[in-house]
Amino acid sequence: MAKTKRAYVCSDCGADFPRWQGQCSACAAWNTITEFTIPKTKAAVGASSAVNSYAGASTKVQKLSEVEAKDVPRYSSGIGELDRVLGGGIVPGSVLLLCGDPGAGKSTLLLQSIGAVAGHKAALYVSGEESIHQISQRALRLKTPNLDKINVVAETSVEQILNLVSQQKAEFVIIDSIQTMTVAHNDSAAGSPSQVKESAAALTRYAKTEGVTFLIIGHINKDSNVAGPMQLIHIVDGLFALSSTSDEKFRVLRTSKNRFGADSESCFFAMTEQGMKQVKNPSAIFLSRSDKNHAGSTCTTLWEGTRPLLVEIQALCNTSVTENPRRLSVGYDHNRLAMSIAVLARHGGVMLTDMDIFVNCVGGIKIEETSADLAVLLAIFSSFKNAPIPQDVLVFGEIGLNADIRPAANGVERIREAAKQGFTRAIVPKANASRQVSGIEIIPVEDLQEALAAFDRVC
Repeated sequence: MAKTKRAYVCSDCGADFPRWQGQCSACAAWNTITEFTIPKTKAAVGASSAVNSYAGASTKVQKLSEVEAKDVPRYSSGIGELDRVLGGGIVPGSVLLLCGDPGAGKSTLLLQSIGAVAGHKAALYVSGEESIHQISQRALRLKTPNLDKINVVAETSVEQILNLVSQQKAEFVIIDSIQTMTVAHNDSAAGSPSQVKESAAALTRYAKTEGVTFLIIGHINKDSNVAGPMQLIHIVDGLFALSSTSDEKFRVLRTSKNRFGADSESCFFAMTEQGMKQVKNPSAIFLSRSDKNHAGSTCTTLWEGTRPLLVEIQALCNTSVTENPRRLSVGYDHNRLAMSIAVLARHGGVMLTDMDIFVNCVGGIKIEETSADLAVLLAIFSSFKNAPIPQDVLVFGEIGLNADIRPAANGVERIREAAKQGFTRAIVPKANASRQVSGIEIIPVEDLQEALAAFDRVC
């Protein structure tokens, strides 16, 4: 009988410990350490070494100058917006991880993609969660093309899956999902940190040596992080997250990691009975405002990967009934909110110490850049003054602690996108006003005082 040993691994970071403990000393997470067993046999050691080896059977050291640089052509996923997020298409031999909430549409999106790819590539759909009959029903409902060219199998053994990939000579493989996969030399349960890590490592090694593309579906935990060890993110070539907007009408696909493209790209889909429909103009989604102007509402433009995105920012100032006024923000960093309020008080003479202040980015968008600072500040000022900002005014720019307004990257492209959406005026940093854009009046500002003067001008 093979001897086994117990191990305790953190499901968040993958750190291992000799015994169980409540908090992981590596990542400080609580209640994330789980127990599993590892067979202590020579076969297990040999298999584990093979799984974690990326070099192949023979390893040869070469000079970097002697290595041939191969320009591998990409091929389309069949979905234009998905191709853009991937960096221009699918790279052969890549391993991509798609995660998201249950019901977000991960399986639907990849089933639509494999239908398009199967027209020119040998495709295999591997399901560890659903039966092949359930997949067939969904494919018929989505009217997936090339059904006669898509191979499907219900299997959870990584060794068996790789044998099938080799037999079928598959070039495009979907794994649904990595949490259900297992390797034979590991006795722990499916979904455990060690099984997830070694299954992903085995698939990645095969992809790199044979040039097969794997699109892997992954689960997320209660903290909206990828379920499994942190090593999983390091192993794969790309990490993409599919989530819903606040009204559940649209799906947002965001890039967290991409070795073959921009790591801050995003795209939008509308979920329908016929599957995921591409949204070519996402700015129109977040600018569907009423015809009536409201104080505290302004529009700004964010840079999402390789294109601008127009969003609405709302602010509300209300007299506080407590000793400690509330400062709440949804989609905007609360630390930058506190900074904007302090700058407005110090350099603008607007005291908000007795006011509750609420800021919201419409549509569930989370602002990651600083170019929205000026829009947030003017939205707060608009609510405080009860003076609506006209709907044809765009605002963007970063605010410094000394009240200077700094430029944003790709300023001309932001203004052009606003002009396409019907905006006629733009309050922007002076450094972004060096080039005129037809159809829109540019109001350059250099500091907070000039921005407040521009506010009075447009209002």
